[in-house]
Amino acid sequence: MPREKGRKVVASNKKARHDYAILDTYEAGMALTGTEVKSLRAGRASLVDAFAQERDGELYLHSMHIPEYVQGTWTNHEPRRTRKLLLKRLEIDRLIGKLRESGLTLVPLQVYFSDGWAKVEIGLAKGKKAYDKRQDLAKRDADREIQRAVGRRGKGMND
Repeated sequence: MPREKGRKVVASNKKARHDYAILDTYEAGMALTGTEVKSLRAGRASLVDAFAQERDGELYLHSMHIPEYVQGTWTNHEPRRTRKLLLKRLEIDRLIGKLRESGLTLVPLQVYFSDGWAKVEIGLAKGKKAYDKRQDLAKRDADREIQRAVGRRGKGMND
């Protein structure tokens, strides 16, 4: 059977970009069991309330929900277990330094398969205040209105 190519997104965390200002993104592998991979391949996962944290010089993903595999037996996994993130030592040390020096956090943005390997995209993020969120919404609405006006003008429908 030929190996998969490309990128197949399993789950994305849309709320993360609303609640956090993403400063930088990293691609990390995950240490998974067989039933977790099968459940992910079926397209079942949730990143709601998930976060990454440093412990003993390693990075771990907490609260990511991968439901039990339907055909799994006694070998099935626990849905919300802590999973180790697989990054190069230099990246881990750099991330841990950034997390300790300022009020930043690691938020998972997407879970996907890249050339057959399960990956998670984590973002180095800073929490937004309520007024920042309102400003972003107002800016998005203004940009959308500008695009509508440009589109109407291009079609010759002047107001």
